[in-house]
Amino acid sequence: MTSREDIPMILKFELNQQELAALSLTEGEEVLYAVPYDCDLSGKYVKNGFTVVTNKRLVLLQNAVKEKEYDLSAYDAVKAEPRINCGVLYAVKDGQDYLIVRYSAKHLARYAYVARGIALLKSGSTERAESEEYEKTCFVCGRALPGTKDCPHCNRKSRGVFFQIVQLLGSYKKQLIPIIALMVTRAIIGLFSPELQKYLVDEILYSGEKKYLAAMLVLVAMFLVGIGIALVDIGKSYGCAKLGSTIGKDLRSKLYNKIQMLSLSYIHEKRPGALMNRIMHDTGRIRMFMEHVFCNMFTVVIMFVAVVIYMLVLNWKLALISFIFVPIAAVVSMLWRKNIHRRFRLQGKKSDDVHSALQDVISGMNVVKGYGKEQDESDKFNGFSDVFANVQTKNEVFWAMFFPLLNFLMGAGVYLVIFYGGRSVLGETMTAGEVMQFVSYTSMLYMYLGWINNLPRQLMDLVTSMERINDIMTQEPKIRNTEKACKPEITGAIEFKNATFGYHSYEPVVEGVNLKVKPGEMIGFVGASGAGKSTLINLIMHLYDVDDGELIVDGENIKDIDIDYYHSKIGVVLQETFLFSGTIFNNIRYAKPDATEEEVIMAAKMANAHDFITRMPDGYNTYVGEKGSRLSGGERQRIAIARAILNNPKILILDEATASLDTESEYLIQTALERLTSGKTTFAIAHRLSTLKNADRLVVIDKHRIAEMGSHDELMASKGIYYGLVTAQLEMQAKKEEATA
Repeated sequence: MTSREDIPMILKFELNQQELAALSLTEGEEVLYAVPYDCDLSGKYVKNGFTVVTNKRLVLLQNAVKEKEYDLSAYDAVKAEPRINCGVLYAVKDGQDYLIVRYSAKHLARYAYVARGIALLKSGSTERAESEEYEKTCFVCGRALPGTKDCPHCNRKSRGVFFQIVQLLGSYKKQLIPIIALMVTRAIIGLFSPELQKYLVDEILYSGEKKYLAAMLVLVAMFLVGIGIALVDIGKSYGCAKLGSTIGKDLRSKLYNKIQMLSLSYIHEKRPGALMNRIMHDTGRIRMFMEHVFCNMFTVVIMFVAVVIYMLVLNWKLALISFIFVPIAAVVSMLWRKNIHRRFRLQGKKSDDVHSALQDVISGMNVVKGYGKEQDESDKFNGFSDVFANVQTKNEVFWAMFFPLLNFLMGAGVYLVIFYGGRSVLGETMTAGEVMQFVSYTSMLYMYLGWINNLPRQLMDLVTSMERINDIMTQEPKIRNTEKACKPEITGAIEFKNATFGYHSYEPVVEGVNLKVKPGEMIGFVGASGAGKSTLINLIMHLYDVDDGELIVDGENIKDIDIDYYHSKIGVVLQETFLFSGTIFNNIRYAKPDATEEEVIMAAKMANAHDFITRMPDGYNTYVGEKGSRLSGGERQRIAIARAILNNPKILILDEATASLDTESEYLIQTALERLTSGKTTFAIAHRLSTLKNADRLVVIDKHRIAEMGSHDELMASKGIYYGLVTAQLEMQAKKEEATA
């Protein structure tokens, strides 16, 4: 199996002997990165180009010939930059840019990592840039990966659909055995029916005698066979419906649990509608397959094989005549199999677009209505819906034409059997009953062949859904417990040691951060938007791991601390307070599910939330609506503070906790926060810098690094970056007061 998990983005392609010879490596020189380029400096497409980085030089190779080389020590930096439909790598020296190489858009991320690696090399670090992304095309077949983790072509080629079905059903053996037994029984009973028809025609109707009793017995037997088939079908359908529902439920649970375990980086890469579609729609398609396709699969296969054998035994010449159109139908079906797969994979992708658009609009309905953009959003959604409908219509029209064509090809065999069978009856080489029996078997053969020819569509639906589900199930969370995960006593002592992190490792958001925080200390993060304040908060919350350096919590590397245990020691109050759809009581108790009613009320009182809660008709049982939509911003914020207080955290995160609130709400929340932060290690980000005056230390982030550090008074006295920010806010506030005066 070829998996993107097995082939992270390659930063060091293997060079052949000619290319290595062209490098002329000196003693102590080694190749660190070797990546292809496919454009010349004018933008024209070229082949067999490589950019090779050693620990001393950057060399351009073209067809195993050295084109140019650059001494890395002679330049201040080497940077990668995206352009329109391409990217460039350039060197910087004394403020001047020197273009090195141009490459197509598919190599943008690859060269960004290489540029990061060169920066590490020039800084004296022994670390090598390592990609956390995966190749956009399959390493084996070269096909583009359609948003899934595995290559559908190579995956299907090596394992096959049958293997995927077996793997899916492996955990349901007890439910499968009786279903398979019923399928086999159904096949046996179905094969017996034409034999009764033959006996009725030859031994009774054409016998020349009035065998009323025998005729009645045969008819009763045929009636009982019909009842038996109906009962078996009912039992089989019930078993498959139950199995399909169970598999669908289990898959939904597994997918939901897996998504909960995956890192934020993966969740943010996916659209919410796409994830919802995989949990609901794709599992639903698998359920439908089990209920409507799998329930007949073994019956059809057994009967198809048995009918072919029986027809050859009865009259091999007539059987071969009836088989004339089978290879034609099979070839036509196989030729269109890949086309069918592509069609329905595209349909699934367009369905994702519709679900994502719908989810976005419903989630942001307040903004839509606030700006009066209902019609614009309707037009946008209708656009996605039209594209989906067009793809779906084309697929259904294609199938409506394709399937009848196959049925026509297969049905033609029945007419040949009737023609040659009738001649055999006239020639007295076959009886009428045998011909009738043979026609019945031929009809059964083509009916089941038609079912089999319809199977590719059902299988493509199944395989496409399984690919999309497996893409999530085979993901591994980047943040997970190590084998030596521990549960140290958390007091709130935190230290950043030369920590560097970027949401893409080649593009650091914070670099070289060194910060030591004592237990119970309050730290305020200050800086311009995008400087890296929230990123530091995310690292402290262990939502991400640092790329370089260390983050130490109470003497332990945060990577070695049990994740659930650590998160139980953290309290979080954010600007955009998220409340779950449910009661106020349950939202407060979310941080501590076993909390008593008295503990919840006490937390609400400390958060200055008890009074407004008790004024509500249902009190603590008041339903807050989705995301707390029935409450005001200040009320939601105080409930969030109560939720944080309830858990008595050792580390507290306040990210713009009082932003965008009225004066009264801000006062109530500030007094609640003072109670909450007492004795706890607190990290705070605030839009209004005046709210951070009481912080023990302020850390000013500028250009992704710590630029200043100290108390409010110390930083104001130094008249640096912080002084400029505070002065600008005071001037802005003064202008607002003048305007309203």
